[in-house]
Amino acid sequence: MGRGYIIPIGGAEERLRDPAILERFVAVCGGPEARIAIIPTASSERRTGNGYERVFRGLGAGAARSLPIYDRRDCGDRRFLRRLERADGVFLTGGNQLKLSTTIGGTQVADMLRRRNAEDGLHVAGTSAGAAFLSEHMIAFGEEGSTPRAHMVTLAPGLGLTHTAIIDQHFRQRDRLGRLLTALAYNPRPIGIGLDEDTAAFIDPHDRLVVHGSGAITIVDPSELAFSSMDSARQDDAVCVLDVRLHILTEGAAYDIGARRATPPAQARETAAS
Repeated sequence: MGRGYIIPIGGAEERLRDPAILERFVAVCGGPEARIAIIPTASSERRTGNGYERVFRGLGAGAARSLPIYDRRDCGDRRFLRRLERADGVFLTGGNQLKLSTTIGGTQVADMLRRRNAEDGLHVAGTSAGAAFLSEHMIAFGEEGSTPRAHMVTLAPGLGLTHTAIIDQHFRQRDRLGRLLTALAYNPRPIGIGLDEDTAAFIDPHDRLVVHGSGAITIVDPSELAFSSMDSARQDDAVCVLDVRLHILTEGAAYDIGARRATPPAQARETAAS
């Protein structure tokens, strides 16, 4: 079947008045036929998973079940693995992304999510911490501010669904441009995706990203980076980076990750309709 969608959400997505992002996720997963598994590992609130069950059922999903995976032993539970094997979509809640990486990393759950997303068309979404965890390199934590600085951000291994992007969330609300630029200055291979709250990137199997939500997505493209002072910068020094491209995408705009090409909303809609 090929790869499923990868859907990072910037956190604080609207769930009641206008749940457009979650409604779109349910539709991608199959609507009334959709079987959605919720992984609430990142959250410190044990009721988080049950809340998303109600939301997804209310949006018309055929089935939505929270899997209480809270320690590494749970990742070998056959009941949970069977549900993940049958799921059309998986949703990772917000919280603390290090709880996701230290609990799920290197387990049967992580292996199954990667395999089924890459081969079986499983759609995987994550909000806030869940969004950060989706990529190969995960921002574990960092400082606020718009200027990149040495040692401003700490990276850790993520789930590894994609190696083409580093993802940050609550982007505009928490002033995180500096830490995303710092992460890319370490190794300018992937793009940076900065997600505002209530905003999602729906990345299709061909690595074409479309924006849905009330905010914006900041795309940082370092592919033409001409210079970075990261190798000589001392602790907390500002880092010089030259020739980095930046795009601000709003609802309906698209970005081709492979071609590194952005498309405005009206043109993206015309392309999709043709």
